Amino acid sequence: MPSSSTVVLLALLFASAAAFAQSESSASVPGARRIELPPDGSPSIAEIAVSAGLSTGLYFDSDLMRDGIELEGWERFSLVDIGQATLRLIPSSRVTPGEHFRLVVRFRDGAAPVSAAFLLQVHPAKAEPLVEVYRGKRTIETYQQETRQVRAELERCRDENSRLVAEHEAPDGLAGLLSTGTLDKDGVAGRIVTKDILLLAGRALEAISVTTYRAKKAVAVVVKLTTKAGAQPWSPKGVTLRGRTGAELKVLRIWQQPSNPLDEFQSIVVEAEAPEAGVQGPFSLKLWEDGPRTVTLGNVTFP
Repeated sequence: MPSSSTVVLLALLFASAAAFAQSESSASVPGARRIELPPDGSPSIAEIAVSAGLSTGLYFDSDLMRDGIELEGWERFSLVDIGQATLRLIPSSRVTPGEHFRLVVRFRDGAAPVSAAFLLQVHPAKAEPLVEVYRGKRTIETYQQETRQVRAELERCRDENSRLVAEHEAPDGLAGLLSTGTLDKDGVAGRIVTKDILLLAGRALEAISVTTYRAKKAVAVVVKLTTKAGAQPWSPKGVTLRGRTGAELKVLRIWQQPSNPLDEFQSIVVEAEAPEAGVQGPFSLKLWEDGPRTVTLGNVTFP
């Protein structure tokens, strides 16, 4: 049975109004980011997020000069696959969050702009999977697709705003959970999964307890972490919950129980949107700070 403090902590989490979401830019392919190069060749360097072990693909509307690719720290990438008009990158485990690598590509036809520069920024857990890079004039189809993307994003923002307003106006505690539809007659199911968890990465912290919960519209993970002897205090800044296929659950919020330096452990709660009862896992839970340290827990399942 979970402790009363954990139940209270979970109730506070589900009733909280804070949001954790990140929007994407419009592109001709849903979910991709679009970068347009200035036709006059004026200097501009776009930042692209990459992460160790995750694939980032750049798709160009012009053929590349294969021997004209320059990548800073090339040896620290486990894959650099250069195609006719594509470039796929996978950083190795040797990269460190916060690092930057300069990438320069040159185009075969010699038209302006003759080259493009990018700054690859290493993120602890997130990478941009698909980036479209355009030099030429855009077709009417791409504008129409972008309009559809903007409308979809606007609708998503409206839904998110409605959810936040509803949560803000809802009462606290159990009444709030019921009024927002987060909780129904089946209540909240819990499961202690500590013995099943795999520590995939991160040695600064140790997970001494992991409990998962499921309500009607959301799931939550409560992780009790202890800092290794001699390690600096650690506070989570971001989180991902990624399934076997690479798909991520939408993280709604992350909350750390207030503690003092004398506490032996700290409790961190992650809540994610999961309207489908079939969303059970296993998932990989990755937490990172505002710095290089991360902790990754594998085989996270839900009731």
